[in-house]
Amino acid sequence: MAKGMDFATLLGLVAGGGVIAYAIYLGGSFAAFVDFPSVLIVVAGGFAATLIRFPLIGVVQALGLGARTAFLHDRTEPRELILQLAQMSEVVRRAGPLGLESFEVVEPNLKKGAQYIADGYDPGFIRDTMELARDRYLTRLSEGQRVFKSLGDATPAFGMIGTLVGLVQMLGNMEDPSAIGPAMAVALLTTLYGAVLANLVCLPMADKLAAKLDVEEINQTLIIDGVLAVREGMSPVLLREKLIGYLPENQHQAMAEAA
Repeated sequence: MAKGMDFATLLGLVAGGGVIAYAIYLGGSFAAFVDFPSVLIVVAGGFAATLIRFPLIGVVQALGLGARTAFLHDRTEPRELILQLAQMSEVVRRAGPLGLESFEVVEPNLKKGAQYIADGYDPGFIRDTMELARDRYLTRLSEGQRVFKSLGDATPAFGMIGTLVGLVQMLGNMEDPSAIGPAMAVALLTTLYGAVLANLVCLPMADKLAAKLDVEEINQTLIIDGVLAVREGMSPVLLREKLIGYLPENQHQAMAEAA
C-alpha cells in the first residue's frame, strides 16, 4: 500500500490560487478583493444548503474523508493485492490456515480476510461479512462525493445571491454617483468567491472521491474473490490466473513475469 503526501492536490491548489493572486496583483490592490460579508454569504450559505440535503454527521465525515483522499496518497494497486493473495495461498498450502496468523498484511480488509481464514470461518460467512464491509466503505465514499458535489453546486449559486443582494443595496442608494462603482465591485465579489471555491476546491474534491470510489470498488471485490479462493485451497498459480482479469490489459504481461 502506497502512503504519503499527494503532491498533485497541493500543486493544483497552489497553482490555481497563484494564478488568481497574480492576476489580482497585476490589476490592482488585494484589499479591493476582500469583503467579509461576501465570504459569509458564499461559505455559510453553501454549507447551509448542504446541511439541508445531508445530515450533519454525514457532512462532517465527508469533509474529513475528502481531506484524507485529496492530500494523502493512500492507495493499493490491484497487482500488489494479487501478489499478496498468492503468497497467502502458498502459506495455507504449506502451513495450513493457521499459518496466516503471522502473515503480515497492510490492507485492512485483506488483513481481516486472512484472519477469517485462520479462524476457520465458513466461506458463506466470509463472503457476506466482507461484502457488507465493502458496501459500507463504498457508501461512505459515494456520500462524500455527493456532499462535495453539493457544495460545488451551492457556492456559485450563493455567490449570485450575494451579488443580487449587493445590487439591490446599491440601487437603493443612488444619491452618490461616486459610490456606485465601488459598490458594484463589492457586489460582484460574491460571484468571484463562489466560482473560485466551487471550481478550485469543491468540484475537484468530488471528482477525486469519485475516482477513488471506482478504484476501491475493484480492489475490494478483488480482495473478496481472492480471500475466498485462498479459503478453498486454490493454488497460487490458479489464483493469479483467476484474479488477473482485474488488472488493465497492459499489466497482464508484467503480472505473468512477476509470477
